[in-house]
Amino acid sequence: MSAELAAAWTDRFGDEVSTEETFGGLAVGVPPEVWVEALTFARDELSCGFFDWLTGVDELTEGFAIVAHVYSLERRHHLLVRTRIPRETPVLPTATGVYRGANWHERETQEMFGVVFEGHPNPLPLLLPDGFEGHPLRKEFVLAARVAKPWPGAKEPGESGHGAPSRRRVRPPGVPDDWGPNA
Repeated sequence: MSAELAAAWTDRFGDEVSTEETFGGLAVGVPPEVWVEALTFARDELSCGFFDWLTGVDELTEGFAIVAHVYSLERRHHLLVRTRIPRETPVLPTATGVYRGANWHERETQEMFGVVFEGHPNPLPLLLPDGFEGHPLRKEFVLAARVAKPWPGAKEPGESGHGAPSRRRVRPPGVPDDWGPNA
């Protein structure tokens, strides 16, 4: 089945796409310029009418990978459709015209990664509190709350006053040495 799907993508998009067999399905890489067209092709030509999820992946210098998982109930095949956008200008056209379920997922991805989905019908904040600054799933984002307040109770062996002495405390990656309660 995956070979047939890969051939369908290559027939439709030529060298613009890359295909790779993954666990349980096919992953298709498309350029951002054909993102909506690729999702429409998956829905209309490959019977992938079930939209499961869409998310971002921070790939640092390579930018952001945007991945959508769709499924065909009729043909019983999975597809991962993915594209990569630059970190400097994380903009992609909205897929809400193709899959209504993309609405929530694009809003979440915009909040968590700072990816702008052009043409989104309702780009309001979804999860984070008002006034929250930054995008918490970007790798450079420092989760300062993890070190700003010590966790109550024993965390390490020996901290409860019984047993062996505690291990040396190590700060989470990316947290400056002068942050937190031990500063």
